[in-house]
Amino acid sequence: MANQVAIIMGSDSDWPVMEGCYKQLKEFGINALVEVLSAHRTPELLADFVRSADQRGVRVFIAAAGMAAALPGSVAALTHLPVIGVPLSSGDLKGLDSLLSIVQMPPGVPVATVAIGAAGAKNAALLAVQILALSDPKLTEALRKFKVDQATAVERKNKDLKERIVG
Repeated sequence: MANQVAIIMGSDSDWPVMEGCYKQLKEFGINALVEVLSAHRTPELLADFVRSADQRGVRVFIAAAGMAAALPGSVAALTHLPVIGVPLSSGDLKGLDSLLSIVQMPPGVPVATVAIGAAGAKNAALLAVQILALSDPKLTEALRKFKVDQATAVERKNKDLKERIVG
């Protein structure tokens, strides 16, 4: 199977958060390329990777970045493929700077933006799955099952809580 999703991080220190994204994709059977490339420190390597990624089967990019968070926008500027930006908590502003940097893209350079940190990383994976499911009936069915399983888990926890309260 081709690597349908590319996860790009500006630093290997981002991996503890982005590992959740990677694992979420794997749960749906989606292969992911994982690369550490910086918009600021390795711009030429980033450009080469992004411009050639569709030849390796990449259909969606997930780009994680903290602070100035230029990476998702840089990726979006270089490709026609969808880009999902994951703002990471870093520095004194705890990720708010990253969120605002990623979400404030100029017209013509869209970046879908998710929540800051681990929740955003998992949601980025799920959004990528939803995008890929548009042309993959098996992924569509897997997403439906995922939603049912989530609801069932909440219902079970609610029932357990009520039983503990009533005693």
